[in-house]
Amino acid sequence: MPIKPENRNRYPVNWKGISSRIRFDRAGSQCECEGECGLHHDRRCEERHGQPAKRANGKSVLTVAHLDHVPENCSDDNLRALCQRCHLRYDVDHHRKSRSPGAQERKENDR
Repeated sequence: MPIKPENRNRYPVNWKGISSRIRFDRAGSQCECEGECGLHHDRRCEERHGQPAKRANGKSVLTVAHLDHVPENCSDDNLRALCQRCHLRYDVDHHRKSRSPGAQERKENDR
């Protein structure tokens, strides 16, 4: 998932290397989600980076999630390689809580 420009300085200068190591070396190019997103119960997600997505159109893209939602905390036990679908589902409550008041008003007005 793209890093917002206003958060770029919260990531270490070697973030690309850290991200690559987590996604490809540790995770073997497969989503590491085992139910944290609410979709997979007692099994690992099947999505593999660059392969056709099993439950969406297009190719699966592997991202790295900060489990505590703190970009400065890049310890391995706080990072998880997740496909975009699992990452978005994992972060949904955090996104709701951190949404700006203006964004919430716009969303309510769109209904």
